[in-house]
Amino acid sequence: MVINTNVSASSSARLLAESSSMLSKSLSRLSSGQKIVSPEDDAAGLAVSMRFDAQINRTTAAKNNVTNAISFSQTQDGFMQKVGKALDRMSELAILSQDVTKSDADRALYNSEFSTLGAYVDNVATKDFNGVSLFAGGSLNVTQDSEGGSFTATGINLGASAYTTATGSAIGTTATAATALTNVKAAITQLATDRATVGANVSRLQYTSDQLSVLRENLSAANSRIKDVDVAEESTRFARYNILVQAGTAMLAQANATPQAALRLLS
Repeated sequence: MVINTNVSASSSARLLAESSSMLSKSLSRLSSGQKIVSPEDDAAGLAVSMRFDAQINRTTAAKNNVTNAISFSQTQDGFMQKVGKALDRMSELAILSQDVTKSDADRALYNSEFSTLGAYVDNVATKDFNGVSLFAGGSLNVTQDSEGGSFTATGINLGASAYTTATGSAIGTTATAATALTNVKAAITQLATDRATVGANVSRLQYTSDQLSVLRENLSAANSRIKDVDVAEESTRFARYNILVQAGTAMLAQANATPQAALRLLS
């Protein structure tokens, strides 16, 4: 029996330190909700999780871009609906102006409304969305994925000749009214094509938005399996480590008391 070297106490202290460390780590996981609280917990898993986090954030940003592009296209269509109504009325006025029972004074009144509606169409062509022209005719490259890939949305040009010819017409006489009718009908045909183009853009972008939502959901699920703690499983570990710490503390106390038996040999 020795006094200076208490092997049992040293072993008990080491095991208690290990159990205390595991208990502390388990407590950190439960309190943070994360399985990886420090790199040594799962070095490879941490690296994969970081890449997933970055891709999820990029995917969210791409979805925001697509959603804004959808709003842009919907704004275009909202204006074009009103332009369509204006052109419809202009074609109606062109027919009314060709009525042989109307005087030139009547046609002048029709022409006044016709010109006002034409000015409205010209004004719509200058509108923008957050500083970006709605109807300049240029295509828009919309970022559609986390790697920077893009979809080219066809632009709309309300300043095209089909529109400006119609808005620049007059219906002051039966002859000019007939010409104006032809021009307005051409503008209506062009508008129908342009609205179909916008509709196709919105449909394509909506599919992309839905796809990005699904991708983000799947990436988040995969990332969760790597870094999020299973509370039920970790709670079981926590209970185990807690018991080990309590038992280790008790055994260390016993091991420290063992050398006292040597006093009985000296008494």
